[in-house]
Amino acid sequence: MRDMVGAPAPFVFVMRLLPWIWRKLEAVAHTLPYDAAVMTAFRIPRARFASIGTPVLVLNGSKTDLRLKEAARAIAQTIPGAHHGELPGQTHNVKPDALTPAVVEFLASPAAAPARS
Repeated sequence: MRDMVGAPAPFVFVMRLLPWIWRKLEAVAHTLPYDAAVMTAFRIPRARFASIGTPVLVLNGSKTDLRLKEAARAIAQTIPGAHHGELPGQTHNVKPDALTPAVVEFLASPAAAPARS
């Protein structure tokens, strides 16, 4: 949590006192190195993303970590024609009932229509 996620030591200490949270974090901790490898050490693969030709909607929650918000914006700026949105009141763990209307609206919009050759 400290090294990979960047959580301050006091925050990690408090999380350990909340077993219902800590157990979940421990259960997925082994996936973080894999996530980092897949995510190219958490750097945005700009050249690869710039080649995407499919309509893309990039969303983040308004209450999510600032680094993740900035990453979402950077990805939306890198992908040609991508649309970025922020889901009010949501954290990184977006609730389906907040996500669904944004996705349905995007898919119904002309922006989601694939480009025709």
